[in-house]
Amino acid sequence: MQLKINPNNPEPTKIKKAVEILENSGVIVYPTDTIYGLGCDIFKKNAIEKIYQIKKRDKKKPLSIICSDFKQAAEYAIIQDYAFRLMKKSLPGAYTFILKAKSKLPQRFLAKNKTVGIRIPDNKICLDLVSALGHPIISTSLNISGQPVLTNPNQLDKETANKLDLTIDAGDLTAQASTIIDLSQEAPILIREGQGDLSIFNL
Repeated sequence: MQLKINPNNPEPTKIKKAVEILENSGVIVYPTDTIYGLGCDIFKKNAIEKIYQIKKRDKKKPLSIICSDFKQAAEYAIIQDYAFRLMKKSLPGAYTFILKAKSKLPQRFLAKNKTVGIRIPDNKICLDLVSALGHPIISTSLNISGQPVLTNPNQLDKETANKLDLTIDAGDLTAQASTIIDLSQEAPILIREGQGDLSIFNL
């Protein structure tokens, strides 16, 4: 199924339909403020397994999550005071922040050092989805591991497209992923430079 949703004023009925699919263990393609994401409800184990299969991703590599706001992010991760100040300056925006995870987060999302990547994208469709669902969704790029990211869901090969339960089409997006910054330590550490201004982090 494919849905075109207004990126500036997402139609509530279409958001509701997407959420119903997520609640029923569906895997969806959705737009962010950087690239298209491949995601599902973080509490649906079968859907998570399906994402690893679709991406051909090593299961030892954890997945990030998308939160609707700071309140929700704080339910799943420990945000130190300095980290909160930096995140407040930059979010919603094109950043993934690595934070120490809380026990509420399913173990499958944790890196070896008990951290998790969290995004709050500057994209209304994305944020409305997570807000309506009531908890985070998976954030991983729409591509086979090791291959270039896709800038439009119509670039998907037919075999992969048939494995998806919903594709939200918001047109062409950028080919540049988010900047990843580790805020789990006492000072920020740049992991990957992508979209997003680095000047506010004094890196």
